Amino acid sequence: MHKLESNRAPEALGPYSQAIVTGDLVFLSGQLGINREKGGLEEGAEAQTRQAFKNIQAVLAEAELNLNHVVKVTVLLKDIEDFAKVNAIYAEHFKQPYPARSAFAVKDLPASALVEIEVIASIK
Repeated sequence: MHKLESNRAPEALGPYSQAIVTGDLVFLSGQLGINREKGGLEEGAEAQTRQAFKNIQAVLAEAELNLNHVVKVTVLLKDIEDFAKVNAIYAEHFKQPYPARSAFAVKDLPASALVEIEVIASIK
């Protein structure tokens, strides 16, 4: 087991790794729409979703992987009313066969984020 870190994705907000590799799987911690270069959250659910995907791609790249390697996605939304907007952006990032996915509305997210996305990727 070893950790992955990308200096193009935001640093962890707590005692956790950006990603852990174990066996043939890579488990990414949830990514918020934090823009590391600007130092804060993007504005709005759509911009946060796009940034979360950029962050995910940056971490996956550390293992020479991309979104085609993703097998499972979990999407957390502060407001379920954002589901359609987030789903449209999600669809831009994946092709058939789509990864398995869960989506939940939650009361709050860290840093007052509107969206958090975590993925599991397969190295093979």
